[in-house]
Amino acid sequence: MNRMIYAARAPLSLCLALWVGLMTLSTNAWAQLRIGQPSGFTGSVAAGVKENTDGAKLYLDAVNARGGINGQKVELISVDDQFDPKRTVEVARELITQRGVLALFMNRGTPHSQALLPLLTELKVPLVAPSTGAMVLHDPVNPWVFNVRATYQREAAKAIEHLASIGITRIAVLETDDSFGADSTEGALKGFAKVGLKPVLQAKFPRDKPDFSSLAAQVNQSNAQAVMVIASAGNTANAVQAIRAAGSRAQVVTLSNNASEGFVKLLGEHARGVIVTQVFPNERSVAFPLIKEALDLARAKGLDGVSPAMMEGFAGAKVLVEGLRRAGPNPTPVALRNALESIQNFNIGGLSISYSPTNHTGLDFADLSILDASGRFRR
Repeated sequence: MNRMIYAARAPLSLCLALWVGLMTLSTNAWAQLRIGQPSGFTGSVAAGVKENTDGAKLYLDAVNARGGINGQKVELISVDDQFDPKRTVEVARELITQRGVLALFMNRGTPHSQALLPLLTELKVPLVAPSTGAMVLHDPVNPWVFNVRATYQREAAKAIEHLASIGITRIAVLETDDSFGADSTEGALKGFAKVGLKPVLQAKFPRDKPDFSSLAAQVNQSNAQAVMVIASAGNTANAVQAIRAAGSRAQVVTLSNNASEGFVKLLGEHARGVIVTQVFPNERSVAFPLIKEALDLARAKGLDGVSPAMMEGFAGAKVLVEGLRRAGPNPTPVALRNALESIQNFNIGGLSISYSPTNHTGLDFADLSILDASGRFRR
């Protein structure tokens, strides 16, 4: 009789166990550690975006190979936003509401990041390591944005100060007519003010399909010794080609958004001598543990090395993983946000990152590089 009762009850016990398991899965919906990346995988920034992503995957793949975080692997879901701010928001909303991502990560573009800010607040999801140095993401502090790299304003000011220090006083500024251009130019003007100079030419051009022929003529007529081009990789390369075609031999300077091997290829024969600001240490300097770690992982995958854009992705992934680790075994977007804000003096490999309720800046590292005859960034 007892055996009959046990046999009759066994299916019920099994059902209960299955029900409990399903309930556990539903309450741990975030346990897949999905991370969303809406970025410009096509368009004028595609080369740099790919290198950002390759760098992030170097680290994430290594973490996953070691068993992930709290036994769970990180899944990076990358979706093309066609470098269109409107599309960025559409893609991001889908990633959050339909794909259940814990955070957005490493998107590209200043207008695009600005467009995301209301969505982050609405859905209470953090944005980690946006690939932009926009000041609007730093000041005032946004509780949902965690920057890793330095600001464009710091880069631009440093570049102008460097040019002045080597005796270059006639400097032109060409800027894309959007929030990225305005923000970066503000930094450049701070640099001009610090060294007691003014630009000999300051001109804007549209982000979409600009014609650089007339601007190049103006650069030539201004007798500029140097020209700072603030734009995407494709537009900057086109501007340099036009400037050279107009006969100007001015020193060209651009910002770290163009610190990619893809940008060098776009420059072609005009690459040599272009100055590019950088927000991470020399990508060949093994004296920095961060660089050595990335190089070791890259070579294990059969790669020759890493680019500056890859290092930005790699560093961003390290910060993201530390936040996920601190968020516990069953993280939510809010728990991840709180975990990131608790980071203090986190050494990512020779560089230290700290956050607080009043500071989400991350690093303040800025440097200068110049492209040599072989198209390599030299410090």
